[in-house]
Amino acid sequence: MKSFNLWEESSKSDVTIEYYPPIQKSTDVAVVIFPGGAYRARADYEGEGYARLLNAFGITAFVVNYRVFPNRFPAPLLDARRAMRFVRFKAEEFGIHKNKVLAMGSSAGGHLTALLSTYCEEFCEEKDDLSQEAYLPNGQILCYPVISSEESISHKGSFENLLGDLYEKRREYSPELLVNQTTPPAFIWHTAEDGGVSCINSYRYAESLTKQKIPVELHIFPNGGHGLGLAPHFPHVAQWTTLLRNWIKKYYE
Repeated sequence: MKSFNLWEESSKSDVTIEYYPPIQKSTDVAVVIFPGGAYRARADYEGEGYARLLNAFGITAFVVNYRVFPNRFPAPLLDARRAMRFVRFKAEEFGIHKNKVLAMGSSAGGHLTALLSTYCEEFCEEKDDLSQEAYLPNGQILCYPVISSEESISHKGSFENLLGDLYEKRREYSPELLVNQTTPPAFIWHTAEDGGVSCINSYRYAESLTKQKIPVELHIFPNGGHGLGLAPHFPHVAQWTTLLRNWIKKYYE
């Protein structure tokens, strides 16, 4: 693993991207990973854990240490966009195809991935050669994602941590309401028993994608709670890793 700073400013020196090259590379696809943690932390098992899995599949992986609370929107989104641009800018160096860069996130990291895939507003960002690259991922992988801001099904804490005083405008940051013709294809999995983030979040997002004729593959497993990661103690749920590998092969290799 090798770590790179994403921003030049010293105030953002802790925003990094970690590069995980596979020992036996089998594809020019890359996956940029955004761990979950309710926009207050970042879970290692949803970062390095996923990167090691992808490496075992022969896929190049990156884990982003994006800004969380007390930082607010748009800081995490700016970091996510910067990460995508960084990977594409160095695509030749990493031996990957810049048009096969997927984004992956769990829980709140899933929200960030979906927001990266749907939120179109531009911001005043650092202007350099890297900033000329596109930030929109070529595909999105969502693991038990936070999606909807509707309080009856949302993970309120994630939206509060992300938005702060903007919480009353939370619908503007609800990805199922932002899907458009540029939104990339998605692979989504969730469990029906998830008591932390309702699986209705995933249904809502899949419905919005389908209405826009965006390809989506959705898996809802009957058992298991929130934050399962690779689901080592739930063999039935753990099938999601094989299903993901098949999805990547079908659409990106």
